[in-house]
Amino acid sequence: MIKKVSIKYIVWIAMASAVFGGVVASLIVYSGFSGKIQSLVPKNTIGPEEERILSEEEAVISVVKNSSPAVVSIVISKDVPIYENLWGPVYQQKGTEKREVGGGSGFIVSEDGLILTNKHVVLDEDAEYTVFTSDGKKFPAKVLAKDPFQDLAIIKITQESNTDEEGNVITETFPVLMLGDSDDIEIGQSVIAIGNALAQFNNTVSSGLISGLGRNITASGESFSEDLIDIIQTDAAINKGNSGGPLLNLRGEVIGINTAIANDAQSIGFSIPINYAKRDIQQIKERGEIVYPFIGIRYLMIDEKIREQEELSVDYGVLLADINTKERAIFPGSPAEDAGLKERDIVLELNNEKITTTNNLMKILMKYNPGDEVILKVLRSNEEIEIRLTLSERPE
Repeated sequence: MIKKVSIKYIVWIAMASAVFGGVVASLIVYSGFSGKIQSLVPKNTIGPEEERILSEEEAVISVVKNSSPAVVSIVISKDVPIYENLWGPVYQQKGTEKREVGGGSGFIVSEDGLILTNKHVVLDEDAEYTVFTSDGKKFPAKVLAKDPFQDLAIIKITQESNTDEEGNVITETFPVLMLGDSDDIEIGQSVIAIGNALAQFNNTVSSGLISGLGRNITASGESFSEDLIDIIQTDAAINKGNSGGPLLNLRGEVIGINTAIANDAQSIGFSIPINYAKRDIQQIKERGEIVYPFIGIRYLMIDEKIREQEELSVDYGVLLADINTKERAIFPGSPAEDAGLKERDIVLELNNEKITTTNNLMKILMKYNPGDEVILKVLRSNEEIEIRLTLSERPE
């Protein structure tokens, strides 16, 4: 199910009855790449610009060649009703049959077969999911967890075991992709996207640039809508069926998970930063589930507009208030209430990390787990104080 964006919101596209996982595809030039290639063109006819282009081309070819074995196609199958025509406009259901109703993409993140994809690709509880690797092998997939607050999901495939001549059981491992650091990416950087375009052209490669960072969008499609924060924007080509595929830098590291496109626009797509997915992968390995830390507050992100509107003395942090619904800013029985946070407090820092529009509270919180103790720097009545609290598990 691909996600498309209009000027105001993003749409997850469905083709006919299919639930295609839409993706952003992109290739970007990574500044500083110094790879060398062999050329049949006489060296004295190649200038600095041609050498740069050839180096970038060789880098892309190398990344695609090395990464493709770990990129998978996800096929969605479901029992659908079969109808027969009795007469004229009258039809009668005659049983059901299993049919492919859509597809998406994913990539392997552990040698034992953990696969990261978009949540909207594996959203249907009644569907069956089958994974195809680049070498044509087919595996049934089990959905292990869906992130409750991000468009991310982790599924699992299992490699068959074989017995060698001496009777030893040998289980082959899967190829995996390296995970990069999405905090280090820059606008203008070259990226590559690989995915199952149109749910029928597996390992399709496309390329583009990082065209924006820190976007906050609302993605929606058939029976699905979700707010996505701190999203990567790319000018890569967009194809249905690519959702869940990797966005790679020219070192071959995953920096994002392709997830949505802009409706009524050209070459505007979006990818979830890989750093948001790292905690999901780790939690599945350690806990077998995905959980989020919880403070228990409603708040406004402070920027210059909110500072003026609310007559505040600072232009960063979060104001504990809900001016829209007028509900209480402090959840009853929450860590925030237990620690003594109050309405109209301004939380400036969490564990010495400043809260800003580009380094928002959710982004900082995702570095922690339920049970962790944190220290908040709070501005209360123009006086800075420190408040300790223990994070709890966020309810769904």
